[in-house]
Amino acid sequence: MSGMNPSEIRVAGTGRVYLAKVGTAAPADVTALWSDDWHNLGYTSTDGVKFGRKGKTAVIDTWQSLSPARTIFTEHELTVKFSMLQLNRDTFPFFFSGGDVQSTPNSGSFKYDIQADPGEDERALGLEFQDAGDITYRLVVPRGLVTVNDDVDFNRKGAVKLGVTFTAMSLGPNAPLATWLMKDKAYAAAAPK
Repeated sequence: MSGMNPSEIRVAGTGRVYLAKVGTAAPADVTALWSDDWHNLGYTSTDGVKFGRKGKTAVIDTWQSLSPARTIFTEHELTVKFSMLQLNRDTFPFFFSGGDVQSTPNSGSFKYDIQADPGEDERALGLEFQDAGDITYRLVVPRGLVTVNDDVDFNRKGAVKLGVTFTAMSLGPNAPLATWLMKDKAYAAAAPK
């Protein structure tokens, strides 16, 4: 048991968000580099990333007890929410659920069509943050999609933000929904007393 230890308090001072096709291999640990198949989404707002986990349960009551005899999970949701500040070939289609940015020949102009029925644009998502120089955390969601888009403000008071909520989806019955990878001495086994 750790007890009160201020050296185990983490601040996600800086980080990155990556995007890849479903099935793209993630780094095996925090010392391995992200491959070129993982696209860094660039700057995000100062709000950083919000990681959410929600679950719903149902209780099983019995005639013999006033308290539930058992509780079972009926839903489990894992979300990653953030706002992208860069507008480019990676962020625009991710925000709008797929498609491609098309170039207009010999004009230097580009076009992106928002589809009436975009379908499901499944992706793999990676999140990484550092604290105190040598501590690194990575979250890898091997499969998910954007389920919520924030309203986009166009004004002279601030940057355009493409805010999304990315919801993890199951890869199968025995596959993890997401994986945390940590380089942090706080997880080392305690010395025997």
